[in-house]
Amino acid sequence: MTIQRALFSVSDKSGLVPFAEKLHQRGVELLSTGGTARALREARLPVTDVSDYTGAPELFEGRVKTLHPKVHGGLLFRRDEHSAQASEHDIPPIDLLVVNLYPFEATVERDDVTLEEAIEQIDIGGPALLRGASKNYQDVTVITDPADYDRVLDEIETHEGNTSLALREALAIKVYQRTAAYDQAISNWLVTRSNKSFTKSLPHAQDLRYGDNPHQKATLYGNFSDYFTKLQGKDLSYTNVLDIESASALISEFDKPTLAILKHTNPCGIGSAEDLVSAWEKAFATDQQAPFGGVIVMNRPMTGALAKIVGKIFTDVIIAPSYEEEAMAVFSKKKNLRLMTMADRARECLDDPVIRSAPGGLMVMDNDARALGLEDLEANIKTTRQPTEAELEAMRFGWKVVKHVKSNAIVFTGSDRTLGIGAGQMSRVDSCRIAVWKAQEAGLSLDGSIVASDALFPFADGLLAAADAGAKAAIQPGGSIRDDEVIAAANDREMAMVFTGHRHFRH
Repeated sequence: MTIQRALFSVSDKSGLVPFAEKLHQRGVELLSTGGTARALREARLPVTDVSDYTGAPELFEGRVKTLHPKVHGGLLFRRDEHSAQASEHDIPPIDLLVVNLYPFEATVERDDVTLEEAIEQIDIGGPALLRGASKNYQDVTVITDPADYDRVLDEIETHEGNTSLALREALAIKVYQRTAAYDQAISNWLVTRSNKSFTKSLPHAQDLRYGDNPHQKATLYGNFSDYFTKLQGKDLSYTNVLDIESASALISEFDKPTLAILKHTNPCGIGSAEDLVSAWEKAFATDQQAPFGGVIVMNRPMTGALAKIVGKIFTDVIIAPSYEEEAMAVFSKKKNLRLMTMADRARECLDDPVIRSAPGGLMVMDNDARALGLEDLEANIKTTRQPTEAELEAMRFGWKVVKHVKSNAIVFTGSDRTLGIGAGQMSRVDSCRIAVWKAQEAGLSLDGSIVASDALFPFADGLLAAADAGAKAAIQPGGSIRDDEVIAAANDREMAMVFTGHRHFRH
């Protein structure tokens, strides 16, 4: 049985006209609604409005267009059992349905969206059509993604005007995944507004190599592949994905050419420079031991020159916007090395809520997407001595870094490189001691450095430890009941200190 009649109702009109032209050339009758019908007519294609086809006008400002027995009957009746009844009631078959839904998700992403605007983007007829046609996939081909147009045309060419049952089933599954995600998006947004409950449905993305340990299974859900692509290497593990998340969030803080090295989601060296090789030298100098088996991320394309240097070190994951051919040739010899690309739009992920398991449920938290408090440092100087321009620049760099270090976090930096990093200690003084020790191990001087603390100094001892190591300026949130003591200690050591007013704990 060939495809005789197709119904179009789409919000995304990419590829619509070429697809419809090919169907028209094969003698397929075109039905459509509203703006989709206008687009087809403007392309000089013969199209019948659904309202003319059914004899029923569009109602209620377009809220009711396709909800009619002649439409749904044409999609739903079984060709081998119901043909006589369909003919009796003048219901011709509709063999191909092309529908994509109102852009609800895009609408509610706007900060200024109103409830009325969101409600009007809840599609009613579209999901009903898609579900009905998919239920009858034995006889009906249904498309909800323009990316499938060519696939369907190819099958029509090779299957005497129809599509294979295997393709129709695959497209039906895709439809149900889409309508489920669409309904879930609506539910999530309405529930979030009322703050009553939380639900989320995500498609299976891939099975991961293993979890934290090889004996733990792990699975990735969602649209990870929209943002990150693996070019080569072993399958990703649970910890790889966590590292990629941490690395991408960190590198997104920087506009200048920057390279960072991470281990177990903690940065162990970061450098900014005019070129990536120089940035690497600064980052690697911070800690030449920790990068073994770590993650390297950069915000500029991986060059061949850098690849030759980085290739000498055992690395688990490398992330870059793209790779020069020479770089790919270097890394192709390391079959297990995971090479990842990060799309520019990966920054969108930073606005996604953070979801973590909790005993018996989940916790949902706003993402800590940007380093806060850097807009007007000069207005928040708390010490007698004013910081120099170079110190202010170093503070901005250090504050962006310390935000991505596990708490309690202490970071010593210059204006474009890390010098010592202390992470995840129970006491801020211990984190400071570790950062100083790491700098000494690397042969780096802390004289004249700045120290950044992700949270307030509860006592003066942590600040004094940094001063003893050579720090001349400090950036911290402030807010301790002993702030006056800490400020006095900074003044005694002739340090400059600013408060950001924002804490950046990372548990």
